[in-house]
Amino acid sequence: MSIPVVTVGQAQEDLVGGLERLHGPVTVVRRCTELTELLAACQSGLARAAVVAKGSEELTASLVDRLAAVGVAIVALTDSEEESSRLRGIGASAVISTVESAALAECISEAVAQFPGRVNAAMATGEQSLAEAGAVLRPGTDDAGNPPAAPGTGQIIAVWGPAGSPGRTLLAVNIAGELAAEGKSVLLIDADSYGASVGAVLGLLDEAAGLAQACRLADQGLLDTASLLRVAVPVSMKSGSLRVLTGITRADRWTELRATALARVLERAKDIADVVVVDTGFCLEADEELSFDTMAPRRNAATLRSLELADTVFAVGSADSIGVPRLVRGLAELDTAVPGLRPEVVMNKVRAAAVGRSPERQLREAWDRFGPATGIKAFLPSDPGAADTALLSGSLLLEAAPDSPLRSGIAGLVCAPGQQNRRSSVFSSTTKRWLRG
Repeated sequence: MSIPVVTVGQAQEDLVGGLERLHGPVTVVRRCTELTELLAACQSGLARAAVVAKGSEELTASLVDRLAAVGVAIVALTDSEEESSRLRGIGASAVISTVESAALAECISEAVAQFPGRVNAAMATGEQSLAEAGAVLRPGTDDAGNPPAAPGTGQIIAVWGPAGSPGRTLLAVNIAGELAAEGKSVLLIDADSYGASVGAVLGLLDEAAGLAQACRLADQGLLDTASLLRVAVPVSMKSGSLRVLTGITRADRWTELRATALARVLERAKDIADVVVVDTGFCLEADEELSFDTMAPRRNAATLRSLELADTVFAVGSADSIGVPRLVRGLAELDTAVPGLRPEVVMNKVRAAAVGRSPERQLREAWDRFGPATGIKAFLPSDPGAADTALLSGSLLLEAAPDSPLRSGIAGLVCAPGQQNRRSSVFSSTTKRWLRG
């Protein structure tokens, strides 16, 4: 098997010459002067491997995945053990700069062999992840032959909903609060690339965009539990505490939330929290349809990747004549965007004035007739007074309106039955009576 290779870095005549003198399967087809030239050469299909002889510090996880998407493995030369560890963390192979040509050729062959057999077929048919082209390509072992670290034990809950303010952020924030009050360690992440608002809901005057910081560190291979804890903002409550990765401060910063980096943030988050709650954006559109450049950043990558990696997805919609059809269409789009996903449907803002008497019964009957096969998990009553009180004070419902029907309904979604009964008894009486109109 012939392995065409491109190299980057000055003064590497000995390296290139040594590989060529081996007359083995590794063949140097181009010598580049900078990473951008190397990237262009690789994306043209010229090579199966890239040797970075100088400038490995410029390699990022996103760049490694972009090259992996076109079937190119990266081997970087460095004498720093710290840099070697970083490179392995972002999916590249690392060897010392004084490596013999034969050993380097063997390392290149091993790196190429690590790629799944489906890479060429996938590239030929154009099959790519909606979130990011290289996201599904992950080496099974590092260059030392060691298996990847065991994933964290935390669970990921993603809250999604269609356009129209169905209550995604309100639900995500208060789910995180209820779980934290139950004694779990919780990390709340604002991954909405269109209108991040978790910080505002919690009254946080934070302009640092914690998630963007975490993604930047992850892209550089520098994100560990200590650095993640540093960028996550602690939020204290009367009955517990949680941490928050605030969202981007402006919508035009969406390029900072790349799928590769976000996936690494979520994996690391599972190491430090029992539950990771993600507030996602509404849009599921595949950006490939909008641009000829299939390797470009994806506006909706943060939402799609969060949904792909979530253990539980709550799909929330407004319980009215506009919100319900939007949710039905949205669930169809969700099934196309993330095949196999089984979201738990939540009807929010349930009120007799918008649906009629016995709104829960009418909504369920209409859903059974016209909705998808997915049943409705829960009905949350419209409670604007409690929601406004919490928003005005920058706090959670469990603090601002602990006995509100809305708070009880959200607690019923995620808390153990015993915990629900201990906290409030209004869910079985006041709430149901209120829903009946």
